[in-house]
Amino acid sequence: MKRVSVRQSPVHGKGVFALCSLRAGERIFEYKGMVTTWHEAARWYERREVSGHTFLFGLSDGRVIDGGRGGNGARWLNHACAANCEAVEGDGRVFIEAIRDIAAGEELFIDYALEIAYEVDGDAQREYACRCGAQRCRGTMLGAQASSMHEVCA
Repeated sequence: MKRVSVRQSPVHGKGVFALCSLRAGERIFEYKGMVTTWHEAARWYERREVSGHTFLFGLSDGRVIDGGRGGNGARWLNHACAANCEAVEGDGRVFIEAIRDIAAGEELFIDYALEIAYEVDGDAQREYACRCGAQRCRGTMLGAQASSMHEVCA
């Protein structure tokens, strides 16, 4: 039985939605794609004519899963500061698990907690602006450490 579907999201572009109720702790699906190096993934995205979306998921061993190449619907998970799912890494694979009960029809979210290799300035804040609308929204898809760096650097 199919448990999720990809469709237009009111938050941003496409999103992933539960087709049935999901329980806290339930493993929903795997984030799939080509496993490669960050360097090779960056080169591939630089050569693309279309900019915007990247579907890169960093692994703890320094490699990356490129959901844009050989990926599945998990690449359409949107960010939310009050996420209802989390990514769990094991043996070079990433699984998406519910961190609370999720009702049928509800959009699935993870907290991207992105890290960038340059100073967080106004351009970066705009580029990584959060659209989740959560009551306690950070205003950014960047992780708390990058967000606090902006406050220190500003």
